[in-house]
Parts: sequence; structure tokens; C-alpha cells
Amino acid sequence: MQKLLKPEVQQFIRTYSEDLSKLAFSGSPFKDIIVQELLQQIESRRKAEKKLPTWFTSEAILYPPKLNLEQTSSEATATYKASIVSGERIADLTGGFGIDSYFFATAFKTVAYYEVNKALSEIAKHNFQLLNRKNISVAHADGVEAIKNKKYDVIYLDPSRRNESKGKVFFLSDCEPNVPEYLNTFFESAPTLLIKTSPMLDIAVGLSELQHVCQIHIVALNNEVKEVVWLLKKNPSKPTLVKTINLKNNSEEKFEFPLGTISEAVYDKPSRFLYEPNAAILKSGAFDQLSEAFKIRKLHKHSHLYTSDSLRDFPGRRFVIKNVVPYSKKEMKAALIFKKANITTRNFPVDVSTLRKKWKLNDGGDRFLFFTTLEDEKKAMLICEKI
Repeated sequence: MQKLLKPEVQQFIRTYSEDLSKLAFSGSPFKDIIVQELLQQIESRRKAEKKLPTWFTSEAILYPPKLNLEQTSSEATATYKASIVSGERIADLTGGFGIDSYFFATAFKTVAYYEVNKALSEIAKHNFQLLNRKNISVAHADGVEAIKNKKYDVIYLDPSRRNESKGKVFFLSDCEPNVPEYLNTFFESAPTLLIKTSPMLDIAVGLSELQHVCQIHIVALNNEVKEVVWLLKKNPSKPTLVKTINLKNNSEEKFEFPLGTISEAVYDKPSRFLYEPNAAILKSGAFDQLSEAFKIRKLHKHSHLYTSDSLRDFPGRRFVIKNVVPYSKKEMKAALIFKKANITTRNFPVDVSTLRKKWKLNDGGDRFLFFTTLEDEKKAMLICEKI
């Protein structure tokens, strides 16, 4: 590891800008470093530029293989998780590259980082020291075993799949560690658990496997769901609260609701304004709650688009409806006097690529077309402009 920290090697890693296949073919310019080591550092550093700017802009950072970097939290989501919990001591049982531990260190007096992969733990330890995170202790150990007979305020886990072939949607019991199996063990060491899961995990599936769920945080970054985070407390006194957040470049969109609350959506035809919920809300399934909370009307039970006569603040995109066009050949031909538009489908039987080809529409421009089904079950195209 030390040989990668030599100034001339670090300079090469930071400044190499050519295609990596060229480096792989030509081989390493350093006699004591194999080309695979250089490729790992350069490729992972490139991937960290937007996801982990603190690491990217710091010199002498060591990077793990690409797969480990892809699985780690971003700075934005790690910062958010650190705001959910607080206390004196937290244990990160699946430390990985150390991003979550780094940000937990801003909210806790001490952080105990555990990682079964020795190489990863050594990389994390080096980076913590470089970034002056002195309140993180690093241990190459199985976190589940290491915390036995120890006490913490919070235990954090980011379980990983045992077998990548299991597909995109999986049970928590298919992960390592098997969180449902060890819940009682974890609660013996801490009164609060924070569990990060894949954005693909179904909320109902997670609830069926976990007990004592206090809060569910659905975290999106620039309208892409990145994590579902579960806060568990032994015998919670209140109903489970679902919190959605869409972290944007300069703002946040938040919406929350108690799980199991029954709301009645109001339905109507398209009016003056159109609303499209952000990805975190769509993941939460809070479709009727939105209608009630923001006094907006739904276009159809399954369309998840909303309308109102006056403009509302809303956690998602907002549009002015310029025209509502019935989806028929005659009406569509008369309305499509332009050749460029952004297309979205909601509860519509034809996909975007087919619509583009059929109506000869290029992507882009200031127009937004929503192809959807209205309350009367008729198909329509809504021509909109973004607010």
C-alpha cells in the first residue's frame, strides 16, 4: 500500500487522462507496482469525482476496487444518514470504504468501524487518518461478533447480497449479515439500529422481515432513489413514520406520513397546473396522501399525476398545462406541430421509444409531453411547460 503513496505514483494517478485500456496494454511505468493496482486507483478515483468530492480533492487517498466504490454511500446520502441519529457511541458493522463512518464521526463522540475485508479496512484506516477523523477506531473483524458484550447508542449496518445472481429485488435474509436473524443480538448492544438497504427492496417485504421499525427513510439524490434506510427502536411507542427526501443540488424536497394512514384522493380532469411526484414519493406509495396534503386532484388512480387550478408548493416537478390532446391519430397530428419534446409516460400502454418513433419526436427542448390515462379511462397527451 505504501508504494502507491509515493509522490511520483500519486502524481501519475491524479493526472492520467487517457483511456485506461491503453494503460492496461502498455503496462505499469513503475517497476514495483503492477498495472492492475494503478488501474484500480485511477478508475475508482474517476468514479469518486462527483460521488465523493472530499475524497477526490484530497491528495494521497487510497481507493478500493470499483465494485466496492459503487456499493458505498455518496457524501450526500451519508451526510443525511448522520443527521438521523446521534449519541456518544456508534458501531458501523459493515464499514466498507468508510464513507458512512466518516460522516457519523461528525455526530458521535466515537465511531467503531468494523470490516471483514482486511484490504478495505486498511484503506479506510489510512484515509481516516489522512482526513483527520481521529474519533474513528478501525478493526478488521466480523462486526456481528465484535460487538458482543459491548454497548453503543446506535448500531449501523449496510448489509450486502451474498450472491449477485439473486437479482435486483431481494430479501433481507438473503443479505450478509442476515439482519432479521441477528436483530435480538443487535438490540443487546444498542437501543437503536440504523439499516441501509437497496433502493430495490420492496417496503412491504422489509416490513415483513423486520421488527420494531420506527421510521423508514426513502432517500433520493437528484430524483433517483439511492437508499431505503430503516430506523429501529425496541418497542416503538408511535406508528411507523415514512420520510421521503429528494436531495437536490441546492435544495431538499421532503414529505412524510404515518404508515397505514388512510387518505382519500380527489379525482378530476386536467386543469391549469400539473404535478409529478419525485422518485422518493413514488417509491413510498403515498399517492392518496399527496392529494389530501397539497389539495391537488389526481388524474387517475394509477397515473400518479396531479392537477390544480392554483399553483401549489410540491415535492416534485411542476408544470403549466398548455393543451390536453386526446390520443387519436387525427387529434395528435393536428397538435404535433413541433419536432422536439421531453416525453414521460404514466399509466400508458405505449413506451417512450415507441412514441418517439411513431410521432417523429426528438428528445429535448422546452416542451414536456405526458402521455397518460385520465379518470374517464381515455388516453391523452398533455402538452406542458416546466415551472
